[in-house]
Amino acid sequence: MATIVFFPEGAYGPTNNCVAIGQVLRERGHRVVFVIEESFAGALEAQGFEERLMRLGPAPETEEEPGQFWKDFIRETAPVFRKPTIEQLSEFIVPTFGALCDGARYVDDRLREIFDELEPDVIVEDNVVCFPAIEAAQRPWARIVSCNPLELKDEGVPPVFSGYPAADRSGWDAFGAEYLRAIDELHGSFSAFCEERGAPPLPSGELIHESPYLNLYLYPEEADYARTRPLAPTWHRLDSCVREVTEPFALPAELERPDGSLVYLSLGSLGSADVELMRRLVDVLARSPHRFIVSKGPQHAEYELADNMWGREFLPQPAILPHVDLVITHAGNNTTTESWHYGKPMIALPLFWDQYDNAQRVDETGFGVRLPTYAFADEDLLGAVERLLADTALHERLERVSRRVQSAEGRRTAADLIERLAHERAPVTR
Repeated sequence: MATIVFFPEGAYGPTNNCVAIGQVLRERGHRVVFVIEESFAGALEAQGFEERLMRLGPAPETEEEPGQFWKDFIRETAPVFRKPTIEQLSEFIVPTFGALCDGARYVDDRLREIFDELEPDVIVEDNVVCFPAIEAAQRPWARIVSCNPLELKDEGVPPVFSGYPAADRSGWDAFGAEYLRAIDELHGSFSAFCEERGAPPLPSGELIHESPYLNLYLYPEEADYARTRPLAPTWHRLDSCVREVTEPFALPAELERPDGSLVYLSLGSLGSADVELMRRLVDVLARSPHRFIVSKGPQHAEYELADNMWGREFLPQPAILPHVDLVITHAGNNTTTESWHYGKPMIALPLFWDQYDNAQRVDETGFGVRLPTYAFADEDLLGAVERLLADTALHERLERVSRRVQSAEGRRTAADLIERLAHERAPVTR
């Protein structure tokens, strides 16, 4: 039996992906421990895992909701989401990276205590900045990228965070240059910190290393990007990574009527905190003849749903997706890849980070439609709903994607690779 420690970013998407893999490893008899923020305490224990708690900053004076720091951060910076992605680099992307780097500095000693106590056979992290304690532990470690794979940079693909099309290079160079300029100061200071704490210096333009042992990224082959240079042999693609559904879902009585298709609306736990945006979506979609399941999010008490809708603060997404005909999403990587897993077309309304890249990829691969989140016309959203629901060829194509992706069993593939790393303690190559 191996001891496998998972250290996901303090958000539901990365945590749920790690849970999916952890479930398989636990079934195989391994000891699986999650390192999580104190605000998530008990969430993983409730799913049968051990927990070790840490903080990314000083304790607040009042009790926190899970991931409260990031909910507050997103709410305060939400006006930036209305700006072009190139302007978001200095006003949102770099400040977010800066906050994450501050967290890595704050938690480094605590992580070392945890790793010394647990003596893990493998550490599995899903983060976007380096945590030097992982590499200083001198144990095999794996990196999961549960963001859009443009994070793995290549001259032949659009720059990450841009949302730019793969078929039009006209803005790539300017965006890439602005990214390097905006991140330069943070990169220098954080790389120096990493070296001070026993990790290698950071590669140019990067705030995290790839693992010399094992690297996993999450995207189906049908939507992945064509690269000019192959990834290192330690990189492995997971077509999907969906946790086992343990909570049953029955269609609520309010939506049990024969007419109209069933649509799932989720802007994620952070995006749904934009109450003004959620109210507008409710108002527009109230005019649709279809039925809607709405993930209302942390501000659920601040707005009401229309008569053709039902929702709750949190919903068991993997249990719901098989039942719906269409997904309206912020295009977070978790929801996007889960929608492909279950073969659902998407209307993408991106807000921040790699959501623009996922939204663009959904649109340019023909798996759905990207709309401007704060500037769409009512008829554009309603029209997209009708077009996608009526597109028989698209539904058949997505059904084929779903069958192949599900048969690939990404979470079991990931567990196999992690087990191999625990056993061989050497690079796991393709």
